[in-house]
Amino acid sequence: MSKRNKLIYWIATAWLSLGMLSTGIVQFLKMKEETDMFTHLGYPSYLLTMLAVWKFAGVLVLLLPKFPLLKEWAYAGFFFSMSGALLSHIALCDPLKDLFPPMLLLLLTITSWYFRPADRKLSLKTVHH
Repeated sequence: MSKRNKLIYWIATAWLSLGMLSTGIVQFLKMKEETDMFTHLGYPSYLLTMLAVWKFAGVLVLLLPKFPLLKEWAYAGFFFSMSGALLSHIALCDPLKDLFPPMLLLLLTITSWYFRPADRKLSLKTVHH
């Protein structure tokens, strides 16, 4: 892996982890603004706690070495969570300012996944053993 790609990976992964961790904290604490936004989107408030716990677990898995299968699940979870948030805002014709956070985290998820080093990728050898 080139130094450039490694740098892109770690920058994207650091920002993704920070974003997921900070939104997870806000969701876990059920801060009023976040609860209001979830209500606006039509989701139940108990979903905030579930998303927060999964975000914390996903960040931990991405940052730890090894566990390539769990990393794939974390990336998939972040992808579905952020694309779902983005589509929910679009469906309600929310302003662009509400689209930016999930769009940015979705882009960081894709970038981190794409540029991940070989030792953080799932291989056929890993799957069969």
